[in-house]
Amino acid sequence: MKKVIIPILLGLFAFQAHSQETVVVPNDTDSRVITTGVPFVLIAADPRAAGMGDIGVTTSADAFSQQWNPAKYAFITSKQGVGITYTPYLSKLVNDIFLGNLTYFNRISERSAVAASFRYFKLGEIELRETADQIPLIQSPNEMTFDVSYSLRLSERFAMAVAGRYLRSDLKIQSQAEDAHAASSFAVDIAGYYQSEEIAYNDFDGRWRMGFNISNIGPTLKYDEVGQENFLPTNLALGGGFDFILDEYNKVGVSAEVNKLLVPTPPMYGTEYVVGPDGEPDLSQPVNNNVIYKGQDPNVSFVKGMFQSFGDAPGGFSEEMKEFTWALGAEYWYQDVFAFRGGYFNESDEKGGRKFASFGAGFRYTAINIDISYLFGMGKAVTPLDGTLRFGLTFNFGDTYDEY
Repeated sequence: MKKVIIPILLGLFAFQAHSQETVVVPNDTDSRVITTGVPFVLIAADPRAAGMGDIGVTTSADAFSQQWNPAKYAFITSKQGVGITYTPYLSKLVNDIFLGNLTYFNRISERSAVAASFRYFKLGEIELRETADQIPLIQSPNEMTFDVSYSLRLSERFAMAVAGRYLRSDLKIQSQAEDAHAASSFAVDIAGYYQSEEIAYNDFDGRWRMGFNISNIGPTLKYDEVGQENFLPTNLALGGGFDFILDEYNKVGVSAEVNKLLVPTPPMYGTEYVVGPDGEPDLSQPVNNNVIYKGQDPNVSFVKGMFQSFGDAPGGFSEEMKEFTWALGAEYWYQDVFAFRGGYFNESDEKGGRKFASFGAGFRYTAINIDISYLFGMGKAVTPLDGTLRFGLTFNFGDTYDEY
């Protein structure tokens, strides 16, 4: 019996000694910028929201509420409408990359509305050839979404909505992996919107607005059988605003919004080394190059990832707060005919560093709305939409509703 027990004890002692002879050294080059699949769905497609610093969850209802907060359709004043937008992308470098958007809405009753939209992101043409004289193989990668929504007033001043979305990302290159294919997934949005009645103050009337939207809740994307699974850009948006109704001709709306991606934060990885005789890690003897030093494992389901995203930042609470972006915007209307807009968007330098200001204008003539916006970057990170003019056209038709 002793001959059996002694080798076992020696083995356990040796294992314990071995486990004490390694140390994990953090990698200094780790980036904790959160990346997702199909990030184009977060680009502001319409010039009204873009002109106010990408604010849309809490502004008054318009044809393009589908992207920001479909619950707003229950408060829209037009019976039906169609909206078309065009957004050049990387316009300072190329001229064949753009984002297009087509939206239709129908307020089917006093309490409810339906809407549908189609978004198409064209990433230009890529020429593939092995020699300069070879006839090139032209590739046209693209991404698209199609969604429908239903909004319902639960009370006179509050509405909620659900939306279903199909997403398709065709980025495969034929000359690369043979098993690569277009990735697809589906997602849902859950949104709410509150709009108060008009309140009389001393020198003006006013109206409060609040909204939220949890968008793109759905399974991960995968481009090939053994490739990495990419989370959808599940996003939480919260906002509030107030309309200063100065008189029958002049109105000013101010809004504020915060956003957070409900996607796991990349952990801080480290390398496990054997400890040398001097007590220091022997950098010539790595044991494991992919050890989580701080943070949590990001390889989880999308549902668990949503909850995990609120407490998995390696830097703790301070880093979690940096994952929130914020934006401020304002809109001035004169006689509900001319509009001028401005806004500012801010993101932490450690989480992407997007910082930009924007302004825009709108013109309304009977049933037609024309909107434009312009963006210019203000941070260290280069903004792909810097110097971009966005265009939007809306056609409203049918009866109108009095919400004011």
